[in-house]
Amino acid sequence: MRLDTLVDNINYIELVNLEDLSEEIAGISYNSKKTQPNDIFICLTGEHVDGHEFAEEAVANGACACVVERRLNLDAPQIVVSDTSEIIAQISDLFYASPSKKLNIIGVTGTNGKTTVTHLIQKIYEANNQECALIGTLGHKFFSGDNYRDAKHTTPQAPELQALLYKINEKCIKNVVMEVSSHALVQHRVDYCDFNGAVFTNLTQDHLDFHITMNNYFKAKAILFENLVAGDFAVINADDEYASRFMEVISPTVNIVTYGVNMSADIKAKNVVFNHDGASFTCVVREKEYNVKLKMNGMFSVYNVLAAIATAYALKFDVEKSIKTLEELGGVAGRFEIIINKPTVIVDYAHTPDGLENVLKAAKDIKPSDGKLICLFGCGGDRDATKRPKMGRIAEELADKVIVTSDNPRSEDPQQIITDILAGFKSVNNVIVEPDRELAIKEAYKLANENDVVLVAGKGHEDYQILADETIHFDDREKVREIFGKEIG
Repeated sequence: MRLDTLVDNINYIELVNLEDLSEEIAGISYNSKKTQPNDIFICLTGEHVDGHEFAEEAVANGACACVVERRLNLDAPQIVVSDTSEIIAQISDLFYASPSKKLNIIGVTGTNGKTTVTHLIQKIYEANNQECALIGTLGHKFFSGDNYRDAKHTTPQAPELQALLYKINEKCIKNVVMEVSSHALVQHRVDYCDFNGAVFTNLTQDHLDFHITMNNYFKAKAILFENLVAGDFAVINADDEYASRFMEVISPTVNIVTYGVNMSADIKAKNVVFNHDGASFTCVVREKEYNVKLKMNGMFSVYNVLAAIATAYALKFDVEKSIKTLEELGGVAGRFEIIINKPTVIVDYAHTPDGLENVLKAAKDIKPSDGKLICLFGCGGDRDATKRPKMGRIAEELADKVIVTSDNPRSEDPQQIITDILAGFKSVNNVIVEPDRELAIKEAYKLANENDVVLVAGKGHEDYQILADETIHFDDREKVREIFGKEIG
């Protein structure tokens, strides 16, 4: 794409030192250290870093022009715009020739369940002989048996996202299911993405370090649904307290399909039963009933499966065939993943109050009557601190024994994070504090008897731990196998 094409298609305030508009743009960059010759450099203003401070380095590395929010004292071509975070999405869409318009894209958003729901939807597409790419927390892959690639963000920044959609289209894959985070929506990463459907899982406390209030958090998630147009569909969890607010922002021309367990819904589960092997229930689809037997466990899995069935229904796929596909599936990596049997050791990504409560209840459902439930968890540093005591209170109420440890402390003092968690306990008599996560898992091993259930929560699929001055390799699943020294479940 040439510079003149760019300036002809975006709103700018002024052009500075831009003499040769015929120059070809080779790529889009917002990291000066990764800028290549003839890239256009976008000066993003983030929470901690101002890209304008790195424009000179980008030019030295060969940037053909800089997109800025203010004129810089720099002898280089500059395009001054009002908001670089908005314009980067438009430029990316232009550069890659609007790839989303050639694809059927389903966006899945919510506090919990996004990763599992996207994987279930991908499987349903493939069961109907349609290829479907996936983008999310674990990375992206072009088909279910593919390897994951690149997982820096749940939802990539606009240039990477548009480049990926372009590549998906080049591979003649026409369907995409992607996790859409609240950060991505507010930061305009998915602007100019043409979504054909949107799925809402739930909304509970998370990311308040960024959004400040739950209302702001809701408004961020709602952007995905506000942008749906006639012919699109929305799948909504009717049991969530925010369900009606989401439905209010959706255009009446959009097809809405609801799902739930407690409230009236188009797709409903009743007679839900849990055991060590999974969950079973009766699925009512507009008054027609289907028996469902899952290999996945916990009420959250029932909701995730209902979301996938509702999506299949919205896509006009055969419901019975979709259910049979879902019955064959195990869980997603790090989501209620049973690593060891006898004792049962579960690794889960739960890192919010609601998430921890859900997995503890699911673990309790499969615990033998003569066993105890041991919960090991921590909270991430440089994130919403108000959820820490809430998670402590939930762990105390639902578990027989709690081990409080570190998660990803980042720049915070791990002991201070633990102190915040302990503030939620009424008593610390059944609490072990061990900041070293590996030693904490060893404590769980010492405590656990054959009939006990141990939940190791917070990191799930992650194979790293972010400390103050370094990121080290750390995988809960590896450590559990190593320390408990038993066969994989």
